[in-house]
Amino acid sequence: QVQLVESGGGLVQPGGSLRLSCATSGIIFSIYNMGWFRQAPGKQRELVASITSGSVINYANSVKGRFTISRDNSKNTLALQMNSLKPEDTAVYYCNAYRTPLGRPPNDYWGQGTQVTVST
Repeated sequence: QVQLVESGGGLVQPGGSLRLSCATSGIIFSIYNMGWFRQAPGKQRELVASITSGSVINYANSVKGRFTISRDNSKNTLALQMNSLKPEDTAVYYCNAYRTPLGRPPNDYWGQGTQVTVST
């Protein structure tokens, strides 16, 4: 049974920092491409940052220079360090694990999400 469990969300003032974590189980974490997505009220879910199984990293332009994604294959965990937070970063943040086995349907797993609110 695959589980992705996010933690670390909360309420923070503009300019503050939060660190999100995603604990995974039921998958061979090291072979999965991992990502953080977010969804604000009334908006579509968007990619925030991703890190491939080979540790190639990609960021949305809106978070470059402020957010850092990392993975620990020994602990099967994914993290997102968020600095200089802005009110527009307010959203539910989701952890995603994705891979496309050769000749087979993709494996695509999601966590339940954690709320991040940036406000005074």
